[in-house]
Amino acid sequence: MQNNKKNDNWLSSLAKAYQELNVYLSLGVQLAVTMVVMFFLGKFLDEKLNTSPFLVIGFSLFGGFAGTYNFIRAVNEISKKKREEKKG
Repeated sequence: MQNNKKNDNWLSSLAKAYQELNVYLSLGVQLAVTMVVMFFLGKFLDEKLNTSPFLVIGFSLFGGFAGTYNFIRAVNEISKKKREEKKG
């Protein structure tokens, strides 16, 4: 009986850890996808407008900055929510 309770607690804490980890993993994937999409958009436009390599560089930099900004903003919001949960 007590063994089942320990297993349930362990599984519950493991599920909670995976839920918290999932948020950060999805942010990392979102950052990478933003950068890759902007790179290929710049490459596509460079080929169509014959402006190589200016747009691919510009869009890649923009994608990197935008993705990083969004990542930092989301992590700050998550940290703020966790601090508020601990206080209240």
